[in-house]
Amino acid sequence: MNFELTKEQKIIQKSAKEYSEKYLLSDFKEQEKTHVVPIEIFKGLGELGFMGLPISEEYGGAEAGYDAYVLMLEQVSKYNSYVAGAITGHNLPLCIIDTFGSEEQKQEYLPIGCSGENVHSFAFTEPGTGSDPKQITTTARKDGDYWILNGTKRFISNAHYPGVCGVTAKDIETGKLCTFLVDKFSTGYSISERWNKIAQEGQGLYDVYLKDCRVPAENLVGKIGDGFWHLVSGIGYGKLGISAMSLAIAQKAFELGVEYSLTKTHRGEPISKFQAVQLLIASMAEKVEACRLMVYKAAMIGNKYSKTDFALFAKTLAMTKNYVSQTTVDVVRESMEIHASYGLVKDYDIERLWRQCIMGPQIEGAPHLQRVEVAKAVLEEFKNR
Repeated sequence: MNFELTKEQKIIQKSAKEYSEKYLLSDFKEQEKTHVVPIEIFKGLGELGFMGLPISEEYGGAEAGYDAYVLMLEQVSKYNSYVAGAITGHNLPLCIIDTFGSEEQKQEYLPIGCSGENVHSFAFTEPGTGSDPKQITTTARKDGDYWILNGTKRFISNAHYPGVCGVTAKDIETGKLCTFLVDKFSTGYSISERWNKIAQEGQGLYDVYLKDCRVPAENLVGKIGDGFWHLVSGIGYGKLGISAMSLAIAQKAFELGVEYSLTKTHRGEPISKFQAVQLLIASMAEKVEACRLMVYKAAMIGNKYSKTDFALFAKTLAMTKNYVSQTTVDVVRESMEIHASYGLVKDYDIERLWRQCIMGPQIEGAPHLQRVEVAKAVLEEFKNR
């Protein structure tokens, strides 16, 4: 067991930090106003290999693994969470294509995604589904050499960028779930106005409308009925990204709390002298470290089992995302306590982190559903001992 980062991992971590400081931090406020991350930013990240870190070199990726992916995403998130959120949404379909796609699909969609020329999306959630695949109403009907898709998808990241959208739909004939690769803004594909959120304002979420959308038969991923496993695996990739982003928020909140305690004075001395403040600092330090260990371990599991043991991968990521996202809320709250009234002022970054951290537990599966998933996996493991 080795808790030291490799030389390559340290280089990726350092490169992500330096690039984010230099190029991503300065545009953060502008993206918050315009609600758009310029496509040029993704092209720049693509040149560094950051848009496809886990993807095979054969298809334009860096083949650096999910451990490198979370290290990069953690650094990017600290400086520009809007860019990090878009990368997370982009890597979900990228990894599904890499894991389950045909050779032709990989050749067509992976290189252009890894380069940052395109920013991909994945569309599972619907107005009435929540996290339940059985309630999917988007339909797919075979028509010669095409599939005809009809339905509405909700809260879809990156839906406004050029690229491909992985769409989960139900085959009308068999009732089984399938995944289709839909070229965005092809005939029958359209999007809503941007959803107005309390946080992550720079990362747009949209509804995707599919009306008699004709998709070439070769754009079916795998075979009819494989859609469920695509979801299990794909949502795991999404949870890993959210976990890394939550970790970054927790780390940033911790740093802000400590820095504030050392600069805010009471009767001429820093408030860090108070034991109550010291206890908050210790609590934050413990929680951030626990979150980091869970996220890094989950990335290692992803490297080893994401393509071979979907059940273990799904359980690990459900557990990680649930704990880390909710613990991050606790860390930010404790930092807010140190900031006191100043934490409510928009001039202080902790205010933004307080809004952002609330999103983590609610996306890629609500907390109670994650616990049910973990419990079922644990019970099954005990039965099979």
